[in-house]
Amino acid sequence: MAYPILYSFRRCPYAMRARLGLFLAGQEVELREIVLKHKPEPMLAASPKGTVPVLILEDGSVIDESLSIMLWALSEKAKEGDEKTKALLLTHEPGLQQAAMALIEANDNEFKPWLDKYKYADRHPEQTQDEYRTQGERFITQLEARLSQHDQLVSDLPSLADYAIFPFVRQFAHVDKNWWQQSPYPKVRAWLANHIDSPAFAAIMKKYPTWLDSGESFSLLEN
Repeated sequence: MAYPILYSFRRCPYAMRARLGLFLAGQEVELREIVLKHKPEPMLAASPKGTVPVLILEDGSVIDESLSIMLWALSEKAKEGDEKTKALLLTHEPGLQQAAMALIEANDNEFKPWLDKYKYADRHPEQTQDEYRTQGERFITQLEARLSQHDQLVSDLPSLADYAIFPFVRQFAHVDKNWWQQSPYPKVRAWLANHIDSPAFAAIMKKYPTWLDSGESFSLLEN
């Protein structure tokens, strides 16, 4: 049986986000691991912009934005009446759903640019690494405030927002792990640690040979 093809790069937070959405939806794919320096021609033919993730559906249509992949997979599962997936999408709570989408937008458009400069400060000498981190902390401070009110970002239960955002906070934390462990964000640290230790994250972070080297695709849902 043919499945959608997913081009992915294990360490990319956007690709992590997509894999999480697919895994949580129980959506099987043919996972093709790539390296960014050697992008496969079939991936570039499907999505000329050359970034991961790229999902090619059975009908040949292409989804090449990570959040769109999450929403597609979870929405398809929700159509089957799956209540757990509906809860992830906050289908029955439009106010929370709106808050979740706004938070993801802030992550992608405000936090991520500062995260990139913080991680690669040597490429951006206009400011110091500490100054870039301070800019990123504005978003982390928002998350800390939210997590002081409930266990997850928009309620006490994990939602689309948590799974879409934590891979990026993980990357922020890993730039300077010593600083992160001493940082004034205990709620965010605990929240992040719980997601990193989750079965879902373990499942989507398995290591595979690259598709160009091995010619093999892998199952996202295998035990």
